[in-house]
Amino acid sequence: MVAALELYLDTDATRRIRVLWDALEAEGVQSMKSLLEQRHRPHVSLAVAPRLDPHRVAEALAGTVVAAPLRLEFQHAGQFVGRVLWLGPAPTPELLAHHGAVHERLARAGIDLVEHYRPGRWVPHCTLSMRVPNALMAAAVRRCLEVLPLTATVVGAAVTDHARGISHPLA
Repeated sequence: MVAALELYLDTDATRRIRVLWDALEAEGVQSMKSLLEQRHRPHVSLAVAPRLDPHRVAEALAGTVVAAPLRLEFQHAGQFVGRVLWLGPAPTPELLAHHGAVHERLARAGIDLVEHYRPGRWVPHCTLSMRVPNALMAAAVRRCLEVLPLTATVVGAAVTDHARGISHPLA
């Protein structure tokens, strides 16, 4: 498992993504709803590492509004290698600047992060499923397209490590 700095979405967007999780499950695709004893919450991860000390992250980000009320416009569905299915928000200048500022503060604090989440490599996304069977990918993507476009506002943030039972809210 990995630890992440997660941005949480407003109530309506969260509800719509949870409905999509249910629709994917009905298609035979294990969604994020099924993982972690249903403790998973729709989010966009700003940073990921094998482990994160929530207090060290909070200290590095002191004075930064991590849960900046960014408006996210989810406009596309995507797939990463390994059959990971996701919804992607448009990479607006505001979102990319916020991501860059957070990473700069974490880097200055010596917090080592996964390369794929660093500025210039990061693909903003909300994971829907970690292992879509190849035979079901087309149906799963069709389900995703049914909910797009989806507008969301960031309303919260936390450092999480579900394997270790950590969910540390940040301002």
